[in-house]
Amino acid sequence: MNSPQVLTLSNSVLIPQIKKLIDAGRIAEFRVRGYSMRLFVEHERDSVVLAPVTRPLRRYDVVLAEVAPQLYVLHRIIRVEGDDITLMGDGNIRGTEHCRRQDVIGLAIGFKRKGREKMDSTDALKWRIYSHLWVPLLPLRRYILGVYRRIWLPLTHKTL
Repeated sequence: MNSPQVLTLSNSVLIPQIKKLIDAGRIAEFRVRGYSMRLFVEHERDSVVLAPVTRPLRRYDVVLAEVAPQLYVLHRIIRVEGDDITLMGDGNIRGTEHCRRQDVIGLAIGFKRKGREKMDSTDALKWRIYSHLWVPLLPLRRYILGVYRRIWLPLTHKTL
């Protein structure tokens, strides 16, 4: 049996197509690239499922947003003040991004992790607990992520 082919597109090509789908009321799924959402979402292993934003955005939501012209991030909302949104990746230990409500392309409704076809919903209790525990751990992230990268990944034979 042949393994599936993978097509890698630049964000400048991929994101406008995702935006078209979401603007048309559709759901989009794509494989995540980058390490900014570690521990939960892993580079080129996991996929995100995005939907149109149909409710007010709130703290702990994960969104795809344009934070500067042609610069897109899939990060967690850590603050909403009117139309101003502050974002930070779970794998980041410092630094935030800012955007306006109109710069949000889509809302993550779930993630397909570790090769599974079943989606982990962001509305599920597991995700909500994870979110409410991880965000306040910002001062300890450096150590937790270091253990994950230097000990956990080598023990589980991952080369991520």
